[in-house]
Amino acid sequence: MRMHDEVTSLIGELERIVERASVHLASSSVVDGTVDPARLDDDQVRAYDLAVVASGVAAAAALAAQGGDDVARLALVFAAEVAADLTARAAGRHDAWGLDASVLGTLEEGIAAGRASALIDAVAEEVLATSEAGPRHLSFELELVRSTFRRFSDERVAPIAEHVHRSDEDLPEDIITGLAELGCFALSIPEEHGGLATGGDDELVSMVVVTEELSRGSLGVAGSLITRPEIIGTAILGGGTDAQRSSWLPRIASGEAMCAVAVTEPDAGSDVGAVRMGARRDGDGWVLDGVKTWCTFAGRADLLLVLARTDEDRSIGHRGLSLFVVEKPRRSGHAFEVVQEGGGRIEARAIATLGYRGMHSFEVAFHGWRVPGDALIGGDEGLGRGFYLQMRAFANARLQTAARAQGVMQAALEAAVSHARTRRAFGRSLAEFGLPRERIARMAATLAACRALSLEVARQLARGGPEAQLTASQVKQLACRSAEWVTREAQQLHGGYGYAEEYAVSRLFVDARVLSIFEGADEVLAIRVIARGLVASVAARRTASGAVRPPAAVG
Repeated sequence: MRMHDEVTSLIGELERIVERASVHLASSSVVDGTVDPARLDDDQVRAYDLAVVASGVAAAAALAAQGGDDVARLALVFAAEVAADLTARAAGRHDAWGLDASVLGTLEEGIAAGRASALIDAVAEEVLATSEAGPRHLSFELELVRSTFRRFSDERVAPIAEHVHRSDEDLPEDIITGLAELGCFALSIPEEHGGLATGGDDELVSMVVVTEELSRGSLGVAGSLITRPEIIGTAILGGGTDAQRSSWLPRIASGEAMCAVAVTEPDAGSDVGAVRMGARRDGDGWVLDGVKTWCTFAGRADLLLVLARTDEDRSIGHRGLSLFVVEKPRRSGHAFEVVQEGGGRIEARAIATLGYRGMHSFEVAFHGWRVPGDALIGGDEGLGRGFYLQMRAFANARLQTAARAQGVMQAALEAAVSHARTRRAFGRSLAEFGLPRERIARMAATLAACRALSLEVARQLARGGPEAQLTASQVKQLACRSAEWVTREAQQLHGGYGYAEEYAVSRLFVDARVLSIFEGADEVLAIRVIARGLVASVAARRTASGAVRPPAAVG
């Protein structure tokens, strides 16, 4: 019981500090009750640090809420790491955080409890015995789903993962057909459109579970195959006409139509509102011209989700953007060209990358490519709604990306545990030494916290709550940053073998690096979504209560 009290007390103190820091940031970035992005950008370091800490606190709270002594141990270890990180980020910057210099001292007792040798050793012993980061807290039905896809991952994905990675080949077609047979692409599509989704709070949890198991086998070969159907399916459901839903969604759900997303541009990056690619009317259809980059799976895809500017007035920014579903023939390899009868053309080349191989990320150029009028999602009513539909779809994709990160972390944890058990140095196995044990315990606690938050976010998104956009960004940011650290620790534990391509842990390390970049870069999510969301919440509460000034620094 004492441990439950300790973790509850520590998380409560962390939540109070995050709230106070959010209030203080709002005092400099809110004008007339609205967040001013320019003012927030003027204080990017503080905004970023606050967002990182807030995401960690949210995960710690989600993990602690699951209950049980084994979970309490993991939650206390993770919460202590978050508290130590907060202390380091705020040290020497108390005024900027709106804190009295002594407030960080209130965290010392909780940090000490979460770093106690006996606690770390108990957690390490459990992880070394099971290769698991605590209990999964899944229903019987979801455990069946997990075991089904784990078996597929072990038998079909993992055996080819290294070959595809080192050869940079296309992922095998039988992976796609096998996953389609298991209903992999139908998980989030409603039953009335040929999918498996029936509604309810756990509607997206199965997608999280399946994604993690496939990513545990390989991020590039299988774990990312759900991402693009998830994005395009959400956009069509949210803004498509009845005819469009009936036409596209069953094909996506069955795996007949594979998907790619063409949003990012070479000069726009994460600034979706700066998209320049144009779509102009031509009779009953549209003509697309422009260049997109980082279009993963664009060659094999049958459908491209394309964000384009349908209003020539660039001063209206994102309000002039619309979404199109562009059909194209399948192509294999690292480059392709498709030519229409009327002269329209799509040219593409794969971008060489450190990892995340198998699906290939393309730069795609559209030259006078003609699409019919019903390619515009929502028809004429969808004009100018592209940005909003895309952002809604990205929330699901960010959750799915967090699940991908968790799968990579689980694979890294298993590799670390296996190596620690079998590798001997100085007359003992690595698992008997204190430093590897502490790192394995921290890896497991981090993974457990990410999992707990991802389950909470999945249920928020299913309910459609207003908090879902913020928490989806938090779990994406936290899980992806954590995957870099966890895979790095697993690789380091392997020593020289971790740098050798014959060991899968080297692939896990380079694959993890991409996670903080795509589906919302770490810094953009932190400043433009998470910190902004925290500040906006403060502004809304202050407006409702009539408060006009922030409280004095907390002490």
